[in-house]
Order: sequence, then structure tokens, then C-alpha cells
Amino acid sequence: MSRKKKNKKLFFYNCTLTEERFKTTQEAPNPDELLSIKAYYELNPEMDDRPENIKVEIEKLEESKAALNELE
Repeated sequence: MSRKKKNKKLFFYNCTLTEERFKTTQEAPNPDELLSIKAYYELNPEMDDRPENIKVEIEKLEESKAALNELE
């Protein structure tokens, strides 16, 4: 006997500040007000409670992306 696979509906949204696209399995009540995590922490640096190693890793990723864009 096989199980019936549930089809989950996906919803795609864009961040209003960074234009980053992300998907969720729940419909957002106010999709125009959605922010990415990156944008939220840029707007609220005092609320940034992430560990230091995560902050350093994100900073390195941004630097490497900037260096890659300079080469192109």
C-alpha cells in the first residue's frame, strides 16, 4: 500500500528592499510588507542577535560577491 503524497502549494514573494526572491508554503497576509532577514537586520542593527561567526561569514560572502562583480 502506498501513501498518497501531499502536494504543498508554494508561494513566491520578493523582498521590498533587496528584491531578493523567496518562497514559503504559507500565504502571506500582507505580501507588500515582507522583508528578507538581511533587510530586517539592515533596518534594525540593534536587534541583530546573531552569533559573531554568522556575522563574519555573511560579511565574507558579501566581500566575495563584490570581488566577483569587479572581475566581470
